[in-house]
Amino acid sequence: MTEQNSTDWLGLAGRVCVVTGGGGGIGRAVAVDLARAGAHVAVIDRDERGLEVTGAELRELGRDYAVTRCDTSSAESVIAASGSIEKSLGPCGVLVNTAAVLRPGALDTLPLAEWNAVLAVNLTGYFLCAQIFGRQMRALGRGSLVHVASIAGQHAQGQSGAYSVSKAGVIMLSRQLASEWGPHGIRSNVVSPGMVITPMSQSFYDTPGVTERRTAVVPMRRIGMPQDIADAILYLASDRSCYVNGDEITVDGGYVNMLMNLVPRPGFD
Repeated sequence: MTEQNSTDWLGLAGRVCVVTGGGGGIGRAVAVDLARAGAHVAVIDRDERGLEVTGAELRELGRDYAVTRCDTSSAESVIAASGSIEKSLGPCGVLVNTAAVLRPGALDTLPLAEWNAVLAVNLTGYFLCAQIFGRQMRALGRGSLVHVASIAGQHAQGQSGAYSVSKAGVIMLSRQLASEWGPHGIRSNVVSPGMVITPMSQSFYDTPGVTERRTAVVPMRRIGMPQDIADAILYLASDRSCYVNGDEITVDGGYVNMLMNLVPRPGFD
């Protein structure tokens, strides 16, 4: 573990941190948190408007930053982004994969194009970014990868097309990266959110009664926010987790560990 002074407890000051999907939601919260910790933050996303908003927030913090439009499902796009970021900020020391899409659908009728579209962003994109930015980490001899999966990666979510499958793949991808790259000083870990209000899930909570019904099954009695997930990601990105590798942190207010409470038990309830 490297030494940190009292003003850099997380050991992130001056480190180049790349956040995919940083144009909004969890990615934006992570980017801002990293900048507050003193990191040089690079944000990549396909959403140009979202990038502008995130860039404005980073600018207010007075840190070195970069925002780059990038399609993480395209190797050429990621290679171009990595070169541009390295030139402007330096080699990547931390990669946070948050970019994701959701295409609902039942598996018996799901078009192959929809299946492939989800896997391309949610899984292949994570692999490409890890591989390409990981080359810079290997040159440095150290690095931290943090991938956002989901509780749906361990608990099948019906009618969600390839989403659960993609998130299960992220968990295994991270474990394999941890195994192969650990000897090079590079760690890989996962944060699996539960129910969180983000731009991707906002329409669910706009439906009358959904927030109340979901809140009722979470022991903390509230739905998560992007900041809740960002806090866990910051820990895994930092030197404070320097011996944590190949692991998964579930951030869901206790939901998945309390499922038996949803089973009726006359005389006990």
